[in-house]
Amino acid sequence: MKGESLNIEQDNLAKLMHEFPNLFTEGKLDWEKLKATFTDDINFANERYVLNWAGKSDAFKVLQVPTTATLKPLPDESINFDTTENIFIEGENLEVLKVLQKSYYNKIKCIEIDPPYNTGSDSFIYPDKFKENKAEYEKRIGDKDSEGYLMKEGMFRKNSKDSGHYHSSWLSMMYPRLFLAKNLLKDDGVIFVHIDDNEVHNLRLIMNEIFGEENFIASFIWDGGRKNDAKKVSVGHEYILVFGESNSVNEEERDIDPTLWKERKEGIDEIYSKYELYKKQFGADWEQVSKAIQEWYKSLADSHPSKNHEHYRNADDVGIYFPSDLSGPDDGRKNRPRYDVLHPITKKTVPVPARGWRWEEPRMKEELKKNRVHFGADESSIPNSKVYLKENEYQAPSSVFYKDRRSSSNSLKQLMGDKIFDFPKDVSVIARLLNLILRENDIALDFFAGSGTLGEAIFEINKNKKINAKFILIQLPELIEEDSRPFNAGYKTIAEISKERIRRSIKKIEKEKAAKPDMFANNKQDLGFKVFKLTPSNFKIWRSGEVNEENLMQQLEAFTNPVHANSPEQDMLYELMLKAGYQLTDKVTEFEVINEGDDEVNHIRTSVYIIANGELIIALDKINQHVIELIIDEKPKKVIMLDSLFTGNDQLKTNTVLQMKDAEIDFKTI
Repeated sequence: MKGESLNIEQDNLAKLMHEFPNLFTEGKLDWEKLKATFTDDINFANERYVLNWAGKSDAFKVLQVPTTATLKPLPDESINFDTTENIFIEGENLEVLKVLQKSYYNKIKCIEIDPPYNTGSDSFIYPDKFKENKAEYEKRIGDKDSEGYLMKEGMFRKNSKDSGHYHSSWLSMMYPRLFLAKNLLKDDGVIFVHIDDNEVHNLRLIMNEIFGEENFIASFIWDGGRKNDAKKVSVGHEYILVFGESNSVNEEERDIDPTLWKERKEGIDEIYSKYELYKKQFGADWEQVSKAIQEWYKSLADSHPSKNHEHYRNADDVGIYFPSDLSGPDDGRKNRPRYDVLHPITKKTVPVPARGWRWEEPRMKEELKKNRVHFGADESSIPNSKVYLKENEYQAPSSVFYKDRRSSSNSLKQLMGDKIFDFPKDVSVIARLLNLILRENDIALDFFAGSGTLGEAIFEINKNKKINAKFILIQLPELIEEDSRPFNAGYKTIAEISKERIRRSIKKIEKEKAAKPDMFANNKQDLGFKVFKLTPSNFKIWRSGEVNEENLMQQLEAFTNPVHANSPEQDMLYELMLKAGYQLTDKVTEFEVINEGDDEVNHIRTSVYIIANGELIIALDKINQHVIELIIDEKPKKVIMLDSLFTGNDQLKTNTVLQMKDAEIDFKTI
């Protein structure tokens, strides 16, 4: 109790909100709604169906400002850095998404994210009070402690429900990230976004705006089990909204892989097991095998997954099947096929269905020859077609499913220890979703990586499907609270937990591989990952705007010597690759050039980098005419060199430009 007198204004507003909640927006009285409700002055500005919020224009400003940041390679923190195609990036996700725009535009098959749910206790980055400019925003998200870790008080703002911009702040955080993420999706790409009741309505609206309402695919409802903290209703579910870059199905791809957007039916392996058991027991007495299977179905609880398939109740030498009606469809068509069919045992004619046969007579003869028609005990019943379980193992996923959320914590506990990360995503749920669409060489992206669940899920998918899907994970180096269990276990940031989980997932797969080598036969699995960190550019930036005496020399120095002092060559290499539109996993080969000349200028030993099998060549060290000629002989599409390499030799630069042009090579200097 603060000892303050009653705030009359706030008390009256609270009473008004209780009686007329429709007059308030984010806890504040909306004067347009008030006048429209109680007066004849009904005038809503800019009447149209549109999603709007306080700060939407600021969110667009943040979105539109380009970044000068880059990604620093960290081989020592990686596994198989030179060969792996999996990527982990440590950094603020909005800036990282901007860095990836050119290299990964239209390259990502699937995005799977679990953003802040905006429960009232979440902290996340957004323009503070919608007043700070880009420089202030960048300074705040770049605040670091003495050891280089991002400071939580600088990075985050707690978005309390008491805030007048509670929903707006969340929307301003999400909108630019989803907008940039959409650019990365392939034409048949898909995004899955986890959310709960706090923001599901707003999430659907901004995704309608960004991805197009027509590209909404589904809303999965995940029942995670009852919660014991409910005041009125135990809310144990959350949502997974699914949108596509396009909602059309690539039929050509589905012809290649009919399991696209399908999942294998649960419980069928146990049915197959019973079939094999009864086949051994009764031999070719298929009537007895069928009866045994039917009795087994009856013994199952309704919740047993095999119970859903009890219509597959008959057996023959091919497998388990269900008898499907052979009557013609009820489509109003007259003159359906009507012909005689003989019972295989009695040799008497069976009844013709009232609507005629589904198949024309030649097709019926073909199916009879294949033993794909099911007859009754005698000719008195209409026969059926045989629909085999093994030919119908996959079905479209249900939009509602159950998976106890506690299992995800237990799974992480086995891998990492107890209480290392609160509320991790469920590996099996993520794998189930990604299994619907991921195929060979597809890339999955998670820019709210958390504990790194997506990475472990990709390893499991690759192991089970014998494919080589890849991942890109992005995670803030968010500080962990001191004296917490993960801090005491040696982790300083969430990003460190993510990386360690990936390492342990790799070790787990390697252990399984050693124990069961046959299981991994012909497996292409990539058991590695490359680590990168968001950092400022290695190159000095020419700042536009007013030039004065104080900054003139600094600007000129940036123009004549564009590389920051002590910039490692490998860091510059990857920055130039990104800026040229090449991926972080493109193959890099170092090519050493030796020219035994008569003097210091012509005697040269240097290295150039060949990227993506010769498409791009980057030169960062000493060059001469011999080096230029060797580069041109490689016939690259593009060549990038440091402009400073030509210092004091304008003639060499002129000749190089002309030679590159003659060879139709895209040549740039920086």
